[in-house]
Amino acid sequence: MIAWVYSLPPLQLGLLMVALVELMSLAGLFLVRRFVQPRLHYSDGVSDAVSGTVQSIGVFYGITIGLIAVGVWNNAANVSSLASNEAANITVLYRDFNSYPEPPRAAMQAVLVGYIEGVVKEDWPAHSRGLVPITGTLHLNAMQSHLTAFEPKTEGQKIFHTETMRAFNNLVQARRQRMDAVGGGLSGPMWGVIWIGAAISIAVSFFFKIEDPKIHAILISLVATFLGILLFVIVVNDRPFAGPMALGPDSYQKLLDMVSQAPK
Repeated sequence: MIAWVYSLPPLQLGLLMVALVELMSLAGLFLVRRFVQPRLHYSDGVSDAVSGTVQSIGVFYGITIGLIAVGVWNNAANVSSLASNEAANITVLYRDFNSYPEPPRAAMQAVLVGYIEGVVKEDWPAHSRGLVPITGTLHLNAMQSHLTAFEPKTEGQKIFHTETMRAFNNLVQARRQRMDAVGGGLSGPMWGVIWIGAAISIAVSFFFKIEDPKIHAILISLVATFLGILLFVIVVNDRPFAGPMALGPDSYQKLLDMVSQAPK
């Protein structure tokens, strides 16, 4: 999908997509009624054949577009869950750091706070453009260095250090999953199926023999409007990090506010 459409406000994007589908559909209807239908021989049963074809294509395309819409919606929900899971892992890790002695505790918490700030101020603006900054990776590397340099002196510290390393690894995994989600979205061939299928499902309706062109145009407009709305739903959910309806860093911002107010 063209990248700039994701920067449009939802209402403007919805109206644009409906208007685009409407314009193309009505233009196609005009061309078919003007240049194609006069060259065709309509006899008894042709309308029934056209109706059956419309229904068959409509069923298959409806199932296809419905499954795609559900898949895109689920993907957006999964990305939101990934962000919440990463924020939860950060919370666990920050609390685990409280059990370490000074000075390692302060150093590790400072690096973790820097990681959260990087997610909010650098990662998220970059994600909206489909980019993945390396700042977070640098913070994780520094955090790992502090953890591996710490030498537990008691059995209790050994147990707690092991749990902290497990929490750190969970954070690394959650970040990796978020990075992978940034480049997600429907592929070019899938968008081709969506648009070509929409064009075919509407074009078949052009061959109904309806004497009044206004009635024919109204029917085509209704179908085009419905398809435009479906396409709008797919577009706004296709890239969870892009556009005005994109997922925001709310979980990380709340966590940043919490750790900023925590007693030192």
